[in-house]
Amino acid sequence: MSDAATTKPSLDISSIPEKPGIVAVDAQGAKFQYFDLVLAGFVTIILCSNFIGPGKSCRIELFGHPVVFGAGNLFFPISYIFDDVITEVYGYAKNRRVIWCGFFALLFGAVMSYAIIDLPMNPDEPYNLRLQPAIELVFGNSLRIVIASMIGFWVGDFVNSYTMAKMKIWTKGQKLWTRTIGSTIVGEGVDSIMFYPIAFFGLWSNSTLARVILFNWLFKVAVEVVLTPVTYKIVGWLKKAEGVDVFDRGTDFSPFTLEA
Repeated sequence: MSDAATTKPSLDISSIPEKPGIVAVDAQGAKFQYFDLVLAGFVTIILCSNFIGPGKSCRIELFGHPVVFGAGNLFFPISYIFDDVITEVYGYAKNRRVIWCGFFALLFGAVMSYAIIDLPMNPDEPYNLRLQPAIELVFGNSLRIVIASMIGFWVGDFVNSYTMAKMKIWTKGQKLWTRTIGSTIVGEGVDSIMFYPIAFFGLWSNSTLARVILFNWLFKVAVEVVLTPVTYKIVGWLKKAEGVDVFDRGTDFSPFTLEA
């Protein structure tokens, strides 16, 4: 199959690693059955892991040693699996739009949270006396943490998607696990290095900051490794269902465009 081949109505999964697929420009304007659903799933995970998970610290016993982690760290890495799947199947340009959707969803969520917290409550409603402190506790993150979260997400996801797309060309579409794990190592590393210093530098000691960055980076990568078989299944199924396998040759990798 040549690089200029058009999208086929179906694709044999067994042949995916051996064929060069189609270049990204040939997928422009194509209509996909499941892309919108995958996008919605990505945005849902981003919102939930950032607004529900971070506030709770969890502790489990692992080989007789206590392991402490933020609840959000258990679910946030799933967004990187979505990142990998979308880039692998639909290409970098499609995933670029998905990342921007996630970014603006986080921005709207932050603005809405502050607006609801600051709106004057009705003093005649007794429930508000219990609800207001709870809302402030759960959704009242400092502006510094909100900014750090959004920057870490935006930069980390674009780095992850770029690495995934480039590695697909380097590996000629083979050894998917090298791309999913390799891109996550880079992307999650950048995310952690961006988020924690912006959010906590000057508040935590440098040694604590370094330990937290290292642990959370390794923890998130471990989630990706454990879920690699699931990623394989989803990628294989989507490629067959959509009849597409995009290679980002000649793609404009600038994050500051919505061209798909």
